[in-house]
Amino acid sequence: MKYEFTLTQKERFTDLGVPKDISKMTFDSTEERNIFFLKTEKEHSRINKDIIGECLDNKHKTIVQGIIDDLSGWLTESESFTRVSTPTIISTAMLDKMTITADNPLREQVYFVSGNKCLRPMLAPNLYVVMRELRRITKDPVRIFEVGSCFRKESNTSQHLSEFTMLNLVELGGVEDGEQMERLKILAEGAMNAVGISDYSLSTECSTVYTETLDIVHEDVEIASGSYGPHKLDENWGVFDTWVGIGLGIERIAMIKSGCNSITKLGRSINALDGATLRI
Repeated sequence: MKYEFTLTQKERFTDLGVPKDISKMTFDSTEERNIFFLKTEKEHSRINKDIIGECLDNKHKTIVQGIIDDLSGWLTESESFTRVSTPTIISTAMLDKMTITADNPLREQVYFVSGNKCLRPMLAPNLYVVMRELRRITKDPVRIFEVGSCFRKESNTSQHLSEFTMLNLVELGGVEDGEQMERLKILAEGAMNAVGISDYSLSTECSTVYTETLDIVHEDVEIASGSYGPHKLDENWGVFDTWVGIGLGIERIAMIKSGCNSITKLGRSINALDGATLRI
C-alpha cells in the first residue's frame, strides 16, 4: 500500500510554494512520509524566509511594485504618457455605459456599495471620462495611464483575485484609423520589454465588451488585453476619435516573473510578502 500526503500536509506545501510534483509523491509508510514532510517543510520555510529577508534588506520593494515602477517609467519617459488617479467607487450608470447592464453575467461579479454605487471592476469607465475631457480641453492627442485596484467576485483559483491591480494605458487621437492594431502591437511589445518578459505571444480574441481584443499570453495565462476604437461603446462616453488601450494584470505578470505558484501571495495580503508566506 502506498501513502499520499494528508490534505493538511498538501495545504501546507501549497502555502510554502512547494512544487506540485513533490505533493504528488507516495511512500511505503506513514512514518517515511511524515519524515519527508517535516524535512521539506523546514527547507521551504527557510526559502520563504530568505525571500522575505531579501525584500526587506535589499530590494525594499515587492516584485509587484517593481513591475509598476518599470511600466510607469517606460510610459512616462519613452512614450510621453501621463499618470492619472481616479476614484475606486463608481456609479452603476458607468457600468451600464460599458454594457454591463443588469442582465449581463458580468454584473454578478460586481461588489455593490449602495444602490447606485459599486467598486470598479475595471479602470476603463473613469479613463473614458478623463481622456474625453483632456481631449476637449487641449485639442491634442491624449496619452494617459492609471494603476489601481479593481474588484470582482472571482472564483478562488491560483490565477484570480477578488482585488487585483491593473495598469491601463490609453491613447486618444494620436493614431490614424486603420493603424490601431499595429499601434497596439507596438505598445504590447514595449510593455513586455519594460518588465523583462520575452516568452509571450499576441493573439486576437472576441470580447464580451469590445468586439476584438489583442491579448498578451504567456503559456496559457492571459496577462494583458488591448482594444481600440472607434467602437460602438464610444458614443456612450462622447468619444469620437480613434483610440487604443491596453490593460495589464500586474499580479499575473508578477507570477510569471517570480515563478510563484499562487497569485494570492502576490496580491494585497496580510499573510504574504513578495510571494512568500508569513506563516513560517
